[in-house]
Amino acid sequence: MERVIVVGGGAAGMMAAICSAGEGNQVTLLEKNEKLGKKLFITGKGRCNLTNAGDIEDLMNHVVTNREFLYSAFYSFTNEQMMEWMEQWGCPVKVERGNRVFPVSDKSSDVIRAMERELSRRKVSVRLNTEVKNILIENGSVKGVELRGSQSIKADKVIVSTGGMSYPSTGSTGDGLLFAKKTGHKVTHLDPALVPFNVDGTVCQRLQGLSLKNVEASLYADGKRIYQEFGEMLFTHFGVSGPVILSASSYAAKHKGKKLELQIDLKPALSAEQLDQRILRDFQENINKEFKNSLGKLLPKKLIPVILELSGIPEEKKIHEITKQERRQLAALLKAMPLSVTSSRGFKEAIITQGGVDVKDINPSTMESKKVAGLYFAGEVLDLDALTGGYNLQIAWSTGYLAGMN
Repeated sequence: MERVIVVGGGAAGMMAAICSAGEGNQVTLLEKNEKLGKKLFITGKGRCNLTNAGDIEDLMNHVVTNREFLYSAFYSFTNEQMMEWMEQWGCPVKVERGNRVFPVSDKSSDVIRAMERELSRRKVSVRLNTEVKNILIENGSVKGVELRGSQSIKADKVIVSTGGMSYPSTGSTGDGLLFAKKTGHKVTHLDPALVPFNVDGTVCQRLQGLSLKNVEASLYADGKRIYQEFGEMLFTHFGVSGPVILSASSYAAKHKGKKLELQIDLKPALSAEQLDQRILRDFQENINKEFKNSLGKLLPKKLIPVILELSGIPEEKKIHEITKQERRQLAALLKAMPLSVTSSRGFKEAIITQGGVDVKDINPSTMESKKVAGLYFAGEVLDLDALTGGYNLQIAWSTGYLAGMN
């Protein structure tokens, strides 16, 4: 029986503690907050999108950073296993659109409660309001941890699962990244990811609150397309948010300093030619009306004044006076409404952190450090991230599992 300390009681930490205790170790889980799973509690708007039910290749394809590193983790502990375990632990799950997996109750607290019951069943000692200050190392091996207030706890193995920098209000303030640096590990550049965008101009303010369901967003960096995805988005007082925008931000972070432009295809189901024919039909029905009164069937009411303005066609112009060139211009605008991205909303609003402990310093099949014997890392503290849809939590479960089992 080895003495194992897990630092950080989020998704990866709870999983690591459960698995390590299951291997017969004496496990202590240290959490600096007053409760476990504080960030898990707010994920998926409080519903907790706990994994994705796609196949492993699909999971891999949604990983943005260091995909290859995760092969061992994803195959050692799969999304199927996670769903089975949740069911066994008394938290039934369901699969929704996009293969997103949620608890049947739609309550993230049920996921946390199920894991707390399992921690208790496996006799893990959970210590809340306990902040770790340092990892203790002698002759290249881990010896335990030092707590704030100078008390230290001895251990044979230590697993660091303290999260990244996103949502600092939940306690993710980069502690584990400091531990990593102090113990000789490289930490890559940190950026907020899965985060809304600030957009130039007043268009978004005027459209504030408008949610668009079936659109296609493309993101360009210095004119080169770096991302394209179909789904939902939302206009806000500062810019844009929603699933397709959050995912776009994970690619934007890798193109710092470049000019970023979003193009929104408002009618992705139609080709430019088909859309032109559709507009022509609408125009023929409204042949004697003014342009401003002809778009009611085509667009949400709130969007019409903005499109009128961006089209450059005078809104009082009669439909029968609109040229073929102008009509095609309108179709082109609806296929690529431009929005100039100025910045992201930062770590306070970011779902995850891009960057972290360099995976070159970590053994992918055990999560053990290559620099310090007996020191392991799991979850968001590592330089691993994925798109929205339950993929980031699967990274936490799988890396937590490997760290705990080893």
